[in-house]
Amino acid sequence: MKKGILLAVVIFLSTAVFAHAQEGELTGTIDLTYLSAYTWYGFDMYPGSHGPGAIQPSINLDLYDTGLGLNALWSRANESGHENSEEVRIGLTYSNSYFEYETYATNYVISWTYYDYVDNPSDLADTQEMYVSLSWPDLCPSGVVPSYTIVRLWASEGGAAAHDLSGWVHILGLGYDLPVEDLLPDLPEQILHLSAAFVWNEGAGASNVDHDYSHTIFGVSTDFDLGNNLTLTPGIYHQNTPERSVNADEDLTYATVGLKYAF
Repeated sequence: MKKGILLAVVIFLSTAVFAHAQEGELTGTIDLTYLSAYTWYGFDMYPGSHGPGAIQPSINLDLYDTGLGLNALWSRANESGHENSEEVRIGLTYSNSYFEYETYATNYVISWTYYDYVDNPSDLADTQEMYVSLSWPDLCPSGVVPSYTIVRLWASEGGAAAHDLSGWVHILGLGYDLPVEDLLPDLPEQILHLSAAFVWNEGAGASNVDHDYSHTIFGVSTDFDLGNNLTLTPGIYHQNTPERSVNADEDLTYATVGLKYAF
């Protein structure tokens, strides 16, 4: 089943890319991110008061200005003992926009992701995901950007043990870019990316998850241009989880540091 899905993706991409190869360029990013804690739709993937966090190398390709993107990510705990949670993702996205010159201009992303837990049989843990994300960059005169994302998770194979993980997730997001002057010497202005996400879970991610408002995440990050197409992005996030079936610990604060190379 897994091989058939991946083959279909390759055929689809090959057809689309061949048709547009003369119209644009292949661009993308290579990223290496450290997380002091790894959360996935509110779940602490390595729970405990002193969890090991994770290291996540990834690559993202923009396929010749077609709107299609291909991405792959590898997530691994920073300490031994979590091998069964080692994860490889392969994803396909399509992004575009409507009503470009209107106040209600809408950006959208459609995405499919395959989660392969490499040290487990495919019919035990592997899952798939589809989501549609909408955002409205010009809707609020204050500069706040609202967004809405709907996610569907399901088992990669029929009758799999991961069937109990199937469900829906709804995410209402808010983003705001805050200019800060003289944050560092020789840096006249720096942009702080402020974000908030309010998440409703309808049974996704675990067999015992309640259909309820699950968690909120507040975050701040910024990008430092290091030159030579390199960007350093530190961030800090705080998750409040009133729904204990998603995360037994009510609060979780974690930091991330990413190094990205654009080509």
